[in-house]
Amino acid sequence: MTGWRRYLPPLLAFPAVIALWEVLVRAFGVESFVLARPSAIVSSFVANWRVIRSAGAATLIEAVGGLAVGVVLGVAAALAASRWAGVRRGLVPIATAASAMPIVAVAPIMNQWFTITSPVSKMMVVAVIVFFPVMINTVRGLSEVDPGQLELMQSLASPPRRILTGVRIPSAMPYFFSALKVASALALIGAIVAEYFGGPQDVLGQYIINRANLFAFPDAWAAILVASFIGIGLYLVVSAIERLVMPWHVSMRTGGPP
Repeated sequence: MTGWRRYLPPLLAFPAVIALWEVLVRAFGVESFVLARPSAIVSSFVANWRVIRSAGAATLIEAVGGLAVGVVLGVAAALAASRWAGVRRGLVPIATAASAMPIVAVAPIMNQWFTITSPVSKMMVVAVIVFFPVMINTVRGLSEVDPGQLELMQSLASPPRRILTGVRIPSAMPYFFSALKVASALALIGAIVAEYFGGPQDVLGQYIINRANLFAFPDAWAAILVASFIGIGLYLVVSAIERLVMPWHVSMRTGGPP
């Protein structure tokens, strides 16, 4: 019952907001190019479902591919930074500064490097965006270890690899999954923004631009709706994996938010 009470407010708020949106747009005669009605968006979603589904699948492949590359590289860099202090002192400030790079600056460069028509160019944009939060948070988790646990392992003459697998990685898991949840949302945003700079037409970014240029704003909003569903789905998948990997964590035992 406690779980239902936790989810009840958003379950009630969502339809209330949608109903208020519909009523206000109709009451004030707001044009669709300013804000489309939810009913029009749903109608467009149903009418163009096959096209939007295909575009969403293509964008999802780009987002997941880039997410995988960025996470692997970010974790590898974090392990190196936690193992060697010199690497950490040199890499973390650079990663922090580079994380401020806007997507619009990275996307054209990747299009030139990997060709504009290849999904790899969009994946690399996503990988760059995902790399920094994963790396920085994982480094923090690997570094902020209970000193008592380290002293115990060292008193037992445990090798560095055993300390890494037995103490540092379990300590870093909550930080890693927090970063992964943020990265899953950034991956989809990065993929769609990268698509704005050209490439195949059967992707969400190009579909949104093309429909907006034709003033078919309900169609564009329908594609945005699909993007929202994909983003929520990625977040839920990460949350489910988190519960499977670290059921011992206090947030899992107390039924706290994922």
